[in-house]
Amino acid sequence: MKIVVATDELTSLNSYVVDYLKSLGHQVLLQGDLLSPNGKWADISLELGRTVVSGNADLGVLFCWSGTGACMAANKIEGVRAALCVSPDIAKLARKWNDANVLVMGNVNTTKEQAKEIIDTWFKTEFDEEGLNQAHSIDKF
Repeated sequence: MKIVVATDELTSLNSYVVDYLKSLGHQVLLQGDLLSPNGKWADISLELGRTVVSGNADLGVLFCWSGTGACMAANKIEGVRAALCVSPDIAKLARKWNDANVLVMGNVNTTKEQAKEIIDTWFKTEFDEEGLNQAHSIDKF
């Protein structure tokens, strides 16, 4: 799977996640401060969102300090369903019920161990279109 990863501030967490995604066999595209420091979280988030909806990546993983701003900005792009995930349970529900296509985590409050658990859950969970029949709601945003 092709995954785009971006952050507005390079941290050891971001580097860990990039390496972990590669170890799982994903092709990883880097954006934002993973390529060149500029810290412009809104621009970085919008760019990641456009990359996902254009089909140049299957899914996105996005970071900012709290995760909140990046999530809000990415969701401005039509077709992006970004979810700020602070636990594996939230990641599972975001994928299963909301067909989220951008995973957002905060640099300030996510440990490497938590990120690994969130990522593992995110990538093993698929949208359950039949289960709760959420497609009618998802089509509205």
